[in-house]
Amino acid sequence: MQECMTSDVLVIGCGIGGGIAALSAAEKGAHVRIITRADEAEETATLKAQGGIIFESKQDSPGLLAEDLLRAGVHFNNPRAVAILVEEGPRLVRELLVERLGVPFNKSTDGELATIREAAHSTPRIVHDADATGKSIEKQLMQAIAAHPRIEVETGCTAVDLLTPAHHARGRLAVYDALSCVGAYVFDQAGQTVARCLARTTILASGGLGQVFLRTSNPAGARGDGLAMAYRAGARVINCEFVQFHPTTFHRELAPNLLISEALRGAGARLVNAEGKTFMQNYDAEWLDLAPRDVVARSIHREMTEQGVPNVFLDLHSCMAASAIKESFPSIYRRCLEFNVDITRTPIPVVPAAHYFIGGVWVDEWGRSTIDRLYAVGETACTGVHGANRLGSASLLEGLVWGKRAADHIGQRLPSLPMPAVDDIPPWEYIGSERPDPVLMQQDMNSIRNIMWNYVGLQRSGPRLQRAIRELRHLESEIERFYRESLLNDELVGLRNAVRAALIIAKAARANKQSIGCHYRV
Repeated sequence: MQECMTSDVLVIGCGIGGGIAALSAAEKGAHVRIITRADEAEETATLKAQGGIIFESKQDSPGLLAEDLLRAGVHFNNPRAVAILVEEGPRLVRELLVERLGVPFNKSTDGELATIREAAHSTPRIVHDADATGKSIEKQLMQAIAAHPRIEVETGCTAVDLLTPAHHARGRLAVYDALSCVGAYVFDQAGQTVARCLARTTILASGGLGQVFLRTSNPAGARGDGLAMAYRAGARVINCEFVQFHPTTFHRELAPNLLISEALRGAGARLVNAEGKTFMQNYDAEWLDLAPRDVVARSIHREMTEQGVPNVFLDLHSCMAASAIKESFPSIYRRCLEFNVDITRTPIPVVPAAHYFIGGVWVDEWGRSTIDRLYAVGETACTGVHGANRLGSASLLEGLVWGKRAADHIGQRLPSLPMPAVDDIPPWEYIGSERPDPVLMQQDMNSIRNIMWNYVGLQRSGPRLQRAIRELRHLESEIERFYRESLLNDELVGLRNAVRAALIIAKAARANKQSIGCHYRV
């Protein structure tokens, strides 16, 4: 990687939000550079998404979808964002995913896109490709990006900090200007150097922060990088107490928390305890196993606590033939079998795990943050469309819609935005000289995860949150000292971002004393 690079648009991350934004901006004539910390560009949360993406059905309508979004979000949703999603979402699924990218969604016998129902949806409106929808979307998206002449993709490159002239410019008088973003300092993992990536506009699309919790369905890079960088730069962040826990992730000792899609419950699977008895009727008699995710996750947590057991079970084989299970959920079947659980014969051991960050960098209807020239899309952003609790399969749709809208807005602005002057932003200053001790970094990360799981998890209280904040503040002080004294690497950047993201969540949770959605105080 060169010491200084320029582009019209810098995109940090390349899931559905960042990828669609990059592709759409390039198709409008912009030169786009995508950077990702992963070794392979497709290693994103989108890749791991199983269930599907909201589309529409013959019985559906924008009004009905809006009702479901509002009900799941406890009517804390941003009305403008909901209106945009329900009006534009299904059209963009067809235009961009089906027609432009050729995503092979399952079809019904009449040749139309097959739709299924998921938890808290009042009608079947989810399109999918078996149980690997995100993988299909990401594969087709990355193929289109790789083939586009105006897009460059840099893998193994970790964004360290956003470049804001008010903080970084050589000219000291820039401190009087309004906050703006002109790119990012980026760490090249292979070359062990930091480059200036200057851009006329920057899009944060770095995903979520599930890795700050002990149990999560998220990929390794989901450690709050975008949230922490935006916060340090001075961007407004909102709704950060809302972290959605997926009710069902696979639980086996030494096994990862594999996501077990709620599409299984949509297909009739029931949650049962160790005795094989259903229990959701005790918590939500109307929706049962298809209740909103926060309700199901807390119900499972309560069952585990009261019975003193490490997990509950999801029984699919009692309601679906083995052949149908293998056809409908091939990825889940294969992954569980790797850990000696045959889901065609036995229930699946499951536990809740941190899954989706509903809060994030405040953005408007076009993905603009409060920092000029800085946009955010996907899980890094908070449009308000999810309210206090996300409706299933709405996240991919939100990334699609706001990725396209951000690109549209950037396309209109680019002709009037000058390229940042290379000489205005100094090169990275290398300060630390010690090699960071991986044992210390791992211990600090484990401490963050345990604090967040025990004190800022599914059920919170004032004393727990106070203790979390005290311990996280002490950790952040130690990590910042460690950061300044050490040679840079990806793990150290992630550790610094993780402790800041954890503090942002804990402080927001302490400030909100009302239980609402997935923020639940005891």
